[in-house]
Amino acid sequence: MTPLQEQRPVAANVFTQRYSATRRGAVLARRLALWQLDAWGIPYGTSLSDTVALLVAELAANAVLHGRVPGRDFELRLVHTSETGVVRVEVSETHDARPDPLLVSQPDADADCGRGLLIVDAVATSWGVRDRVGPGKTVWAEAATTLPAAPGTD
Repeated sequence: MTPLQEQRPVAANVFTQRYSATRRGAVLARRLALWQLDAWGIPYGTSLSDTVALLVAELAANAVLHGRVPGRDFELRLVHTSETGVVRVEVSETHDARPDPLLVSQPDADADCGRGLLIVDAVATSWGVRDRVGPGKTVWAEAATTLPAAPGTD
């Protein structure tokens, strides 16, 4: 039998809020995300705050434009793990269509839309799609205060 090892608690801040699946709801999600980050000690205008704002804006806009089901809201969930400095953005909605992170492609140069997931892919440290309880999916992205060190460097 192996002796029990002491586990250190992980400090995480969590914010969850539902919004109407409208452009106004997407704007409000971004604004409240910035307010919440500031309350957690991640000030407005910092690199992490700006990155999270961009991720929330893009994922919320996608939920409103592509994942909207009439009469259904979308949900924003932010998780900040202070030990690692990572902020995870999750946007859940009830539409079944799923973006494939491996198939993000460049839109035509004159296209008015289609760059949202390219932006998410460029600024997030990682992102993906997962099932959620009930119908639909959750699209998530993570942003970190610092990038992980390259292997072999100290």
